[in-house]
Amino acid sequence: MKLVIVESPSKSKTIKKYLGSGYEVKSSIGHIRDLPKSNKKAIEIENDFLPHYEILEGKEKVIDDLKKSAKKATEVLLATDPDREGESIAWHLAEALGLKKAKRIVFNEITEQAVTEAIGRPRAIDLNLKNAQEARRVLDRLFGYDLSGLIWKKVRYGLSAGRVQSPALRILVEREKEIQAFITEKYWSIISTVENKTKNKFDLTCVKEPRDKKEVDAILQAGKKDAWKVSNISEREIHRMPYPPFITSTLQQAASSRLGFAPSKTMFLAQRLYEAGHITYMRTDSTILSSLAQKQIAQVVTKKFGAENLKPRVFKTKSKSAQEAHEAIRPTDFNKPSIGDTPEQVKLYNLIWIRAVTSQMTEAVLLSMKLTVQVGENKNIPLFITKGSRVLSQGWYSADTHAIKEDVELPKVKIGEELKFIDIKANEKETLPPPRYTEAGLIKELEKRGIGRPSTYAAIIKTLKDRAYVDKEGRTLKPTDTGETVSDFLSNHFNHYISDSFTSQMEDNLDEIASGKKEYAKILKSFYGPFTKEIKSKEKIEKVTNLGKADAKHKCPLCKNSMIIKLGKTGKFLSCEKFPDCTGARTIDGKILEGPKETGEKCPQCETGKLVTREGKFGKFISCDQFPKCKYIKEDPKEAAKKQTGVKCPKCKDGNMTEKRGRFGIFYACSNYPTCRHAIKSKPTGKICGYPRVEKPNGKCDELMMEGTKTIPERCSDKTCPNHRPDKLGK
Repeated sequence: MKLVIVESPSKSKTIKKYLGSGYEVKSSIGHIRDLPKSNKKAIEIENDFLPHYEILEGKEKVIDDLKKSAKKATEVLLATDPDREGESIAWHLAEALGLKKAKRIVFNEITEQAVTEAIGRPRAIDLNLKNAQEARRVLDRLFGYDLSGLIWKKVRYGLSAGRVQSPALRILVEREKEIQAFITEKYWSIISTVENKTKNKFDLTCVKEPRDKKEVDAILQAGKKDAWKVSNISEREIHRMPYPPFITSTLQQAASSRLGFAPSKTMFLAQRLYEAGHITYMRTDSTILSSLAQKQIAQVVTKKFGAENLKPRVFKTKSKSAQEAHEAIRPTDFNKPSIGDTPEQVKLYNLIWIRAVTSQMTEAVLLSMKLTVQVGENKNIPLFITKGSRVLSQGWYSADTHAIKEDVELPKVKIGEELKFIDIKANEKETLPPPRYTEAGLIKELEKRGIGRPSTYAAIIKTLKDRAYVDKEGRTLKPTDTGETVSDFLSNHFNHYISDSFTSQMEDNLDEIASGKKEYAKILKSFYGPFTKEIKSKEKIEKVTNLGKADAKHKCPLCKNSMIIKLGKTGKFLSCEKFPDCTGARTIDGKILEGPKETGEKCPQCETGKLVTREGKFGKFISCDQFPKCKYIKEDPKEAAKKQTGVKCPKCKDGNMTEKRGRFGIFYACSNYPTCRHAIKSKPTGKICGYPRVEKPNGKCDELMMEGTKTIPERCSDKTCPNHRPDKLGK
């Protein structure tokens, strides 16, 4: 019996189907070892940055079970993911299980052919790939621990910095400062309505957007009294090429813009599709398609869209670090255009299928048209135009209908033809600042600047949100006060280490360790020596407690003195300049902040402190006055009353469904938590679904209905339920 070890239980089930009775397939359930939390025990800096690993909590049983299976096996094959992290996990497994001659197999897709081929060509663990991953882990630990420690002292306790997260935050903050510094200007958009000889009315737009009201009036006056004559009609063919098949970054961007998925969600769904054998490995920089995939696509295109729309292509991989053995993200079977266990998986799979198929199709041909009209004979009056286009040949548009823009047909006119004037209007507008980055936009920017790698983009954005350095407003990312303060501190004192050039160069160094061109210890030494000197040189700088003077109109509510801007846990606020002698405070917009008020109760946890009411980011709460020594906290009864929905919990029939706030936003849960753990994503209405269940012919769905839904899609197991759409839940 041969033993195959993978990371994921679902991946092991898929592989087991292909290998049969001669193999046992087991999972490590992700990572099994990591650096200890204490930095002193983690890395021997003097000993060439030797890392010391420890078994992750809860993984002892997993390792014992794998050891027993390994002893019985005639051969052990480590089949972790085909990237640096996967190579590192394979090495950790070999070390923890005591495998002297560990064998490694890799495959970019979990199909019967790929798995059986990989079984037939095992290799040794690639120590260069393992060293590159180890260098990243050690580098990030040294950077984060040392710099975060200084930020705790100089800015605020609990804040952190990261080697890749900090440059990403800097990019967002720089854009936010551009927006804040932007001075709007007024301009006018001038639109005229005219009519041709066949009585067809259409609109023309002035090519100039004047900022001077006198110029606007002159154009309006000329438009009303002078003749409108067609001066030019131009047409040209435009060939729109299909996009390359997805790599990690472009998949995250497309899923964000088309489906509204966060990068972390996209990678989670893609991981499930990969483990089920539906797509190839989803962490890749390569746009290469295998010859087998190209043959499958050719068959699909010929059958579905016609042989005339087939055009095989090879796309150049832009990333110099891409591993050419890897492929682009594509379906493993192109005869399945739609597959997945959930509606969201189906959507993402369909997006991947379309992108891979269209990459091998002919270009779309469009006819672009422009009609130019002159007003009178005065050359100072700008021209007016209207544009249109129509599809001459669909090409890859026939497979990706989302890419097609609606045709805009131009009116039939001739050069020199005089048009009948109907109306002219000037709409006053203001220039807009540059837009904030969306998640897709930030990934594109990080990739362009060489910051991070495919496996890190989703983690970077998630870290920034989890640490409250950015808020997501609509689809854009806005730095919080805390994020701005941390970024400004790093830019002022460690600009070199969060610069694009340093971060990009370090990624290149890691790539060269992976290829065996550079040594692990030398790269870390070249970084850590100067870095620690820089940290020590900043030990004497003053603590960042004062972020500037407040507006003179805001006086201290207690002593009437001037106020200064400070950073608190919930963001910026105004504090009396005489603090701590005076504790007067206001919100950043001037509202008076009340200090903690005693409730008259003793703290039930430490029994020495007193309970006080405090004001937090999400309203009032009650805590011990000995914080942070005592971290007892409970909800303010008045605030809790506001969050009651008045709906009884349908599970325990005793508690009330109450508004709660978690890491992913607002949800509704039973007030008897943790005794009752019933929770739903949207606000309950108090009504019961009542739709018949398939598995209980005489039974009905007894789940609570939620706002925005006609039935409860979250738990109602009847897939024929009307509006049974889990992907729309909570929207």
